[in-house]
Amino acid sequence: MSAAPLSLDDKYTRESGRVFLNGTQALVRLAMIQRSRDLAAGLSTAGFISGYRGSPLGGFDQALWKARKHLESHHVFFTPGVNEELAATAVWGTQQVGLFPGAKYDGVFAMWYGKGPGVDRCGDVFKHANAAGTAKHGGVLLIAGDDHACKSSTLPHQSEHAFDAAMIPVLYPTGVQEIIELGLHGFAMSRFSGCYVAFKTISETVDSSASITIDPASPRIAIPEGFPLPPSGMNIRWPDAPLEQELRLQHDKIYAALAYCRANALNRITIDSPNPRLGIIASGKSYLDVLQALEDLGIDGRHAAEIGIRLFKVAMPWPLEPNGVREFAQGLDEILVVEEKRQLIEYQMKEQLYNWRDDVRPRVIGKYDEHGEWEEHRAEWLLPAAGELTPAMIARVIAARIGKFYTSKIVEARLKFLEAKEAALARPRARPARIPFFCSGCPHNTSTRVPEGSKALAGIGCHYMATWIRPGETMTFTQMGGEGVPWVGMQHFTETRHVFANLGDGTYFHSGLLAIRAAVSANANMTYKILFNDAVAMTGGQPVDGSLTVPMVTRQVAAEGVRRIAIVTDDPAKYRGQADLAPGTTIHPRDELDAVQRTLREVPGVTALVYDQTCAAEKRRRRKRGTFPDPALRVVINDRVCEGCGDCGEKSNCLSVVPIETEYGRKRAIDQSTCNKDVSCVKGFCPSFVTVVGGRLRRRPAVAPGGAALPEPAMAALDRPWGILVTGVGGTGVVTIGALLGVAAHIEGKGVAVLDMTGLAQKGGSVYSHIRIAARPEDIHAVRIAAGEANAVIGCDMIVAASDEAIAKMQAGHTRAVINRDVAPTGAFTRDPDLVVPRDAMQEAIVEACGAGAADFVEAGELATALLGDSIATNLFMVGYAWQKGLVPVGREAIARAIELNGASVEANKAAFEWGRRAAVDAEGVRRAAAPEGEAPESHRLSASLDEVIARRRAELVKYQDEAYARRYERAVARVREAESRVVPGSTALAEAAARGLFKLMAYKDEYEVARLYADGAFRARVAAAFEGDYRLEVHLAPPLFAAKDPVTGEPVKRAYGPWMLKAMAVLAGLKGLRGTAFDPFGRTAERREERRLAAEYEEHLREIVERLAPATHATAVELASLPEQIRGFGPVKARHVERAAERRSVLLARLRDPGAGAARRDPIPIKAAA
Repeated sequence: MSAAPLSLDDKYTRESGRVFLNGTQALVRLAMIQRSRDLAAGLSTAGFISGYRGSPLGGFDQALWKARKHLESHHVFFTPGVNEELAATAVWGTQQVGLFPGAKYDGVFAMWYGKGPGVDRCGDVFKHANAAGTAKHGGVLLIAGDDHACKSSTLPHQSEHAFDAAMIPVLYPTGVQEIIELGLHGFAMSRFSGCYVAFKTISETVDSSASITIDPASPRIAIPEGFPLPPSGMNIRWPDAPLEQELRLQHDKIYAALAYCRANALNRITIDSPNPRLGIIASGKSYLDVLQALEDLGIDGRHAAEIGIRLFKVAMPWPLEPNGVREFAQGLDEILVVEEKRQLIEYQMKEQLYNWRDDVRPRVIGKYDEHGEWEEHRAEWLLPAAGELTPAMIARVIAARIGKFYTSKIVEARLKFLEAKEAALARPRARPARIPFFCSGCPHNTSTRVPEGSKALAGIGCHYMATWIRPGETMTFTQMGGEGVPWVGMQHFTETRHVFANLGDGTYFHSGLLAIRAAVSANANMTYKILFNDAVAMTGGQPVDGSLTVPMVTRQVAAEGVRRIAIVTDDPAKYRGQADLAPGTTIHPRDELDAVQRTLREVPGVTALVYDQTCAAEKRRRRKRGTFPDPALRVVINDRVCEGCGDCGEKSNCLSVVPIETEYGRKRAIDQSTCNKDVSCVKGFCPSFVTVVGGRLRRRPAVAPGGAALPEPAMAALDRPWGILVTGVGGTGVVTIGALLGVAAHIEGKGVAVLDMTGLAQKGGSVYSHIRIAARPEDIHAVRIAAGEANAVIGCDMIVAASDEAIAKMQAGHTRAVINRDVAPTGAFTRDPDLVVPRDAMQEAIVEACGAGAADFVEAGELATALLGDSIATNLFMVGYAWQKGLVPVGREAIARAIELNGASVEANKAAFEWGRRAAVDAEGVRRAAAPEGEAPESHRLSASLDEVIARRRAELVKYQDEAYARRYERAVARVREAESRVVPGSTALAEAAARGLFKLMAYKDEYEVARLYADGAFRARVAAAFEGDYRLEVHLAPPLFAAKDPVTGEPVKRAYGPWMLKAMAVLAGLKGLRGTAFDPFGRTAERREERRLAAEYEEHLREIVERLAPATHATAVELASLPEQIRGFGPVKARHVERAAERRSVLLARLRDPGAGAARRDPIPIKAAA
């Protein structure tokens, strides 16, 4: 039966039945349901929500804002907190409403939210508020977001112990359905006991989505009968002495919470045996991991009963209700406590069983085996307390404990598979990784730089990533709000005079201003770099929770005593006539960042640099909504001029500068789909950069996927849940796949659960989406796909698809995969222009894991972009491809309906899905449609033979200079070719290296050649094919005869030249005959003289290679002949490459001249990390 949602608002409006929503949305719905249940009970209550965002609750405030009209209709008020502590204090206030006259409601139920460090920050508030208690018709849930694996945090955290210290009961839901059901129990428990109730969430619960049941009557709340209440009750009152609060909390309230847990069977046995031997107790995620571990071992309910397993599910891990524990433990030989991080349940379990008789008391193991935790120094962990647990870890321990009293061939077989998979993953192989990185055009790419000789201290959030993006410049970090303060303790004990401290505007508003106050009070010598990017970028671009502007920041820090303030911005014009800045504040364009920092570091005391540039991701969002200026400006690169030196990547640190392989080597291009128009890449010292001013990208119409009707694929029968693993890159919309397939399955009335494992992935890191689809919702027990249990893998990014985490889910004979072969560059490419991603090795790893013939590889990114004009279409293209292969057991109509409900780029997404389907049937036809004959530039076609390599370069040298110049090239290469064929028959490696190397040095890009490569018409034709409308071209150059010099670096400064420059280039190109003559105005510069010398010297080296060539020297000769490929760039960039190449040349020449000495002492070959 179809659930058929009418709109995406069903998750908030449907009173009963099935809805599809994620864990964050379930928290929003929880507040509405509580209000509805109160009304049904005759209570007029209201709700209040406040807290501070942080992963895994980073999107909770956004979900609340989107649901504002629904919340308001349920009298639920949302006020984001300036920080966690103040939000908790506001929540405390909601329970005091009835103490004052004029209360509008019978009570106010409240929710506080924050990540683990926020719990720590609120310790004082929580202890005070919990001791005071809740209102009779109020109640408080404290939603704590924990990050056990430290995927999106500066430290792993576990909040239960902090709540234990405050005597706050802890509930731990296992999934989306339980967020609502256990949340309602939490409010009821809070009202009955007078305790605040903690509600532990992790990524696996709030980032998962599911089709769940909304039932107004579920859960049924049972108020404990016969519990002795104190005469004055449990709840908040005034006056109330502190010692009376303490007594009531410890003597009555916490026991009332236990009574509630017992009356409502929150902790219960879920698997039992008539002859139990081994008991397993777990809570939250660990309970799901145990279920998965049992499934991995082939143990179902019947088999578990036969073995003698009893499983106890704990919904309230603290305090642990003793009656349920006693019932669970009776008759067991041993109890295995499975919990992530430090022991909580285990210690309570041991305490409760301590006084049992020896002959009936079971052994309790968990983090350690029966030898115990303190028997020896650092005993080996059984289940580690550090990191996170996996089902595979738990499965091994369960199998080992079972093995003491039971033999199972099924378990043994599954263990062998897990061990084989582990051994396969342990084999050495290329392991590139998607490491989170600053977004394209992110202001941090520039703002986190420091002058030579300086160091910076990291901030929190996106600033934290600078510690691995620029590890040589940015060192150490602090908790949120402590930015820069370590220097207060350090400054007296080091020769370092000054440091910079990074601080975001969100953190500044949260608590960072106090850090600045502390630094001023301590008379620290430092500069705060306050990035005003107009958004809390790390958690999704939320606004700062209050009013904050750059002028306000300048006045506030001036009032604190900051000595000097400078603003650096990408738009200085907006500060013209600005009267409300702090006195003495100076305004600078961002090109002056280095100079401004050098000035500030010489000023004694605390100084401040406010870097004003809007978050790139937020710019992109606002531009799509039409709420942010979108300048008609694009950057393109003339790849024939580009030398592939990587200086543009070094200067911009931008992931939209991508590699492009051409006949003349690796060059650069701008990915227009991801570019956020920061344009800092044009600072790369290279004349290949052109800005297109005006006009717009020429969007190729979404070509209709015509042709014959496609066959309908055979769908999986769903006799057991179907697991799909989706891999991709954060920030590219890949999580949309899980959302769309989840909604589609829900529309068809199927069971579905989706878990998006992202962490810092939104910043270009790895994303794994686990999708489970079943015939019925009750068939799905665990969301995460176990080792070897993926039925299908949709690899939107090959690097992530070939990672250990993804490979572990694949199994030959069981898994089929469709993988996008187009690999987007990783952050490492900005630092290593020669970075090579081992695509073939990754493809082999996936084929090996899935089995021969079970993996399809398609250039989805290239095809989708060409067909639909935007790389974002890759995701739905891949879904269409997988669907046509029968790997997505959901109907096509339901997927189309889900795309419509999503409401974003509906027709383009439908077309992408259909193009993916067609590619699965007729890949060549789709390639022809995407790239009609003759559309690709000739320089992008790679030569098929050595003869073609030589012939193409000879023809280019005729255009470069003349026929005689080309013959000189041809003769030199012919000599090398003849010698190689004679000495090393069958090899052409040396001849090809010489052909490429000599051409590169002879066709050096001087002013005439750069002009020719602009004037030949090919580049402008490509621009015309990519852009439409009224536009003009501006070329960014630093002409050597009249370019100004940077006062700090000494490098020539580039500037933009209008369309007239292209006309001038046409004239200049015609003067190539002057090259190298006495009349050459450019030929006397040091750079041109060096280029002529290099070409002549290389020809001499080729002659020497020919003379000394032998089988023993062949490899050395090839490397020596290939050295010109390393001489790249222009001006100072080229000079640095020449210097490095000269060092290597000396080593290789010595080896060529004396092969014996070279064999005795080989210098190490540099290995480049492909990551």
